[in-house]
Amino acid sequence: MPPSTNSTTPLWKRMLWRRLKFLAWLAALLAIVLGGSYLFAPQWLMQADTARQAMAAHLDKQAVQVGDTHWIYYEGGQGPTIVLLHGFDADKSVWLQTAKRLTPHFHLIIPDLPGWGESSRDAGASYNIDAQAARLDGFVQALGLQRFVLVGHSMGGAVAGVYASAHPEHVAALALVDAFGLKGKVNGFDRDALAGRNPFVFDDRAGFERAIALAFEKPLDLPGRFADVFVERNRRDRAFIERTFDELRVPSQYLSVQNRLGQLTMPVLGLWCHDDRIVDISALDSLRNGLTAASAISTSTINGCNHMPMLEKPEQTTQILTGFALSH
Repeated sequence: MPPSTNSTTPLWKRMLWRRLKFLAWLAALLAIVLGGSYLFAPQWLMQADTARQAMAAHLDKQAVQVGDTHWIYYEGGQGPTIVLLHGFDADKSVWLQTAKRLTPHFHLIIPDLPGWGESSRDAGASYNIDAQAARLDGFVQALGLQRFVLVGHSMGGAVAGVYASAHPEHVAALALVDAFGLKGKVNGFDRDALAGRNPFVFDDRAGFERAIALAFEKPLDLPGRFADVFVERNRRDRAFIERTFDELRVPSQYLSVQNRLGQLTMPVLGLWCHDDRIVDISALDSLRNGLTAASAISTSTINGCNHMPMLEKPEQTTQILTGFALSH
């Protein structure tokens, strides 16, 4: 029973009861707001969680205009500079778990590559590896970056490799993480891609789950309405995803790094998930054998992940990248 409000009830009991009633009301209101947001605007909750992760990683969101491209990027941390590039149909947020562990030791720059995430997209422009590497050069110049460690994952690895081959004066060391652009054993993903079947497009939760199973070792524990956000985003970006995917299916693109390995003179790290089903681990052999001019070569593999080590194994990914960056 609530305490009596008559004058015989101690003041502290009356104040405590009022505070408890207020907290109960506040909790009920919060439950209604969160429940409503989950049902009707789940993207707001996802955006809030991404902002929370960026804050925990001590990253601020920045913007810069370079020519006709508007870049959005994270920046934060103190120390030597590392630039992190994401992969196909992804954005800068894939690096947040790793970034949280890197910012105490490094100054990070994590952009949305043009066309992806919050950076701008021109419907009539090319977003293949060569075009993105050229845009990256403009971004580096606009930020006044001099020497930095460049890290690229998947498609971002190809962009990083092509950029590093053309601008060794800026790249102190290069890390390729499950990178596109190297010769490897042909797998099921390659056969689908060469046949024009794009596994990155989907229309429902089942299709989203198939795409996730292709990239992750274990299914993601993602609430249904959050999965719906990814489905809707995929539908909205379908034309761009398919057009860019088609651009990358030609030899000049899927061998873009392979054809430039002899031009890489800086230390190079190849970091792969052992069971990658998108870019087969045999690409590491091509990387090692082709680096005829690199000042140092190192390779690492991580067990228990597929194609997304920064999300599946962030601690191990961070340890390997930290050791490599500090060594060079």
